[in-house]
Amino acid sequence: MSSAVTSDGRRQRRSGGEQPVVPRAELTSYYGLPVLNAPVWKRTDIAGYLFLGGLAGASSVLAAGAQLSGRPQLATRSKVVATGAVGLGAVALVHDLGRPSRFANMLRVLKPSSPMSVGSWLLSAYGPAAGVAAATSVTGRFHRLGAAATAGAALLGPLVSTYTAALVSDTAVPAWHDGYRELPFVFAGSSATAAGGAGLLAAPVAQSAPARRLASIGAAVEFAAARRMERRLGMVAEPYRQGSAGRYMRAGRGLTAAGLALAFAGRRSRLLSAVAGAALAAASASTRVGIFEAGMQSANDPRYTVEPQRERKLARDGRAAPAAR
Repeated sequence: MSSAVTSDGRRQRRSGGEQPVVPRAELTSYYGLPVLNAPVWKRTDIAGYLFLGGLAGASSVLAAGAQLSGRPQLATRSKVVATGAVGLGAVALVHDLGRPSRFANMLRVLKPSSPMSVGSWLLSAYGPAAGVAAATSVTGRFHRLGAAATAGAALLGPLVSTYTAALVSDTAVPAWHDGYRELPFVFAGSSATAAGGAGLLAAPVAQSAPARRLASIGAAVEFAAARRMERRLGMVAEPYRQGSAGRYMRAGRGLTAAGLALAFAGRRSRLLSAVAGAALAAASASTRVGIFEAGMQSANDPRYTVEPQRERKLARDGRAAPAAR
């Protein structure tokens, strides 16, 4: 038999070896400061860039499909949306960088291991292709050049829509880094929802069926991937449900449900289709802001950095223990 003194001064008798009597230490950090330095990215610029890049890339895919299926107005307007979105996204990125020369400097070398480097080259190739596709479609001239540019933009579009997931996952921010498996699918689904919404908003009702289908598929992919990510991450997924990030994520899900309901209820109504499209685009934007905010919240709270590390260490020690005996 052994005994120990508890925190209130009483002796406690136990049998069978030493037992810890010190309570589990609460997690703190020096002077209450975060363990990580949160990214210095501006919310308006970078969250907007995440949304606009996704909208642009998926809109190019929708435009190519609409052109192949004989829906010229949906194709043209989706190309214009793609060009406008990638242009505004580039402006937001350069504004966050501080000056245009910093973006140009990223093109001096191509580093396949760097999502930022790969993304810079992707944008430099995709932007002109999307612009040429839109210009030739609006003017009705240079059809062969326009077809080649449309195909090129459609091929690069999925990469433009999802490379930003790799970009944020490549940081040490817990809510982003630990979600590296599912975030590309969340971004892909959110991008498709945004592009489908823009198509519903811009195209005639008679040509809007592909946009409606794309939004539906995107919403399903985003929902499934986000749910899987939250289950897998455990406590690191808390920022996606709490605080400002949680509010944005819930707003995104609510707007998606409302937009899809209106899209199918108003298949013959121009007004309802436009309202549905606006709701779906807003849902995608809200989701991107929520993801951005969740990352910042997880970086500012040391629990999300230290506790998963502690759990992984305990798991490694537990697996190693039998081999040591």
